[in-house]
Amino acid sequence: MTDLEKRIMDRRPIFCKECGGKLFYQAGGSYKCEDCGAEEYDDFGKIKMYLEAHGPSPATFISEDTGVPLEIINLFLKNGRLEIPEGSKFYIKCERCGCALRFGRYCPSCTKELVGQLHGAMFEQMGEKPKGDVEKKKEKMHFLDNAGKKGRK
Repeated sequence: MTDLEKRIMDRRPIFCKECGGKLFYQAGGSYKCEDCGAEEYDDFGKIKMYLEAHGPSPATFISEDTGVPLEIINLFLKNGRLEIPEGSKFYIKCERCGCALRFGRYCPSCTKELVGQLHGAMFEQMGEKPKGDVEKKKEKMHFLDNAGKKGRK
């Protein structure tokens, strides 16, 4: 877990501001007090409510009006929890090639290339399963080359 992810966790509401009761997560960043029924929101919930009320908005406006730091908004974009609408003036950038993205860390081309590189690296480590059914037998251990070991003490 990164420091930023820890900050997000630390910013989640736990107790009701109205009565001090324990909050339970509902959905979409919304929490409800078990005692008085009051609703509270975490950073994602605040952003969601803001976007529902104001429509697509620049991240700086969202940050100023909700109190959610820009770094957290950017993390939600990179994790795909938020998306920048089509036709926006601003987008986030692919971490590899720098092209514009609506959400995520890598563009489709870079993702495909990275997966290919990972596949190539893993291919060297890949073994081969034996053909046919292999039953687990409770027998003694067998060695591939027992020749020459019989005379040892």
